[in-house]
Amino acid sequence: MGWSNQGDGMCGMGGFGMMIMMIFFWAIIIIGAILIIRYFTAGHRGLSVGQGGGPVAAERDSLETLRERYAKGEIETREFEERKRILAGGG
Repeated sequence: MGWSNQGDGMCGMGGFGMMIMMIFFWAIIIIGAILIIRYFTAGHRGLSVGQGGGPVAAERDSLETLRERYAKGEIETREFEERKRILAGGG
């Protein structure tokens, strides 16, 4: 009695079992490739410290918008100073 006496292959699973295992194998390979590609492209688009979201970037964007509005003359000096103080956390 040895391994060759079983006759079905894959411990009795037969051809159907081999087909399921092959589909499972390729699904893991494809999903892994997709996750690796997404990790290196979408997750890390040249972001450096202080860029790409978070409170620091939002504060800089708000302050930059405020400065642009002031430069265009849309707001007065008093309003600019007040809003800048609020953005800086001075309440």
